Amino acid sequence: MAIKRGSKVEQGFSASAMTDLMFLLLIFMIIATTLINPNALKLILPKSSNQLKDKAITTVSIQKVGNGYNYYVELDRVQGMQGIEAALQQRLAGQTDPTVSLHCDKTVAVDEVVKVMNIAKDNDYRLILATQP
Repeated sequence: MAIKRGSKVEQGFSASAMTDLMFLLLIFMIIATTLINPNALKLILPKSSNQLKDKAITTVSIQKVGNGYNYYVELDRVQGMQGIEAALQQRLAGQTDPTVSLHCDKTVAVDEVVKVMNIAKDNDYRLILATQP
């Protein structure tokens, strides 16, 4: 009498669970890397040992280009100080205790920084100067 085995073990390997896991990890990495660097302008910020943890509502960036400057509110390019003031008033209308973060390159003249500070003071905005730790 021949004895039959009750069950055979399948020796194949299913990689479908592994590909699902890799796909989910890839999606997570793509989302995480887009959230890490929200500021797309490449600025060399001045160094400071004192850091504030306040959350700014909007940002103003000044970038030196040749003999002039490019001004940005968030990532929208504006023309001169009048453009900065108009864009800030539009973005911060109706906000209580509005806070603006100022990002400027190390090569930007102090005069330009003071002009933005005066705009913030005239409109009762809190201003944070962004620095590098």
